[in-house]
Amino acid sequence: MDSSSNSSAADLGSVQHFIKVATQKQRFQQLVHQVTEHCWEKCMDKPKRKLDSRAKACFVNCVERFIDTSQFILNRWEQTQKSKPVFSESLSD
Repeated sequence: MDSSSNSSAADLGSVQHFIKVATQKQRFQQLVHQVTEHCWEKCMDKPKRKLDSRAKACFVNCVERFIDTSQFILNRWEQTQKSKPVFSESLSD
């Protein structure tokens, strides 16, 4: 392999890493938006100058439940992926 091939492979790896990081950031931002929207609708009757203790407690509880639920779903999905049978290359048997 010549140096231009090595450079191209390194550039491709850098681009792929950048895309992966950017995609993760976008997913995180979408998740934050979902949590914010859901909890705002659930906890805010009408906006005020300050959050009262009931609204603060509601927001904390809402976010914690959202995280718990997301973690439960992720764990459940991982369990189903582990229990799926592995297919062999020849399905004609």
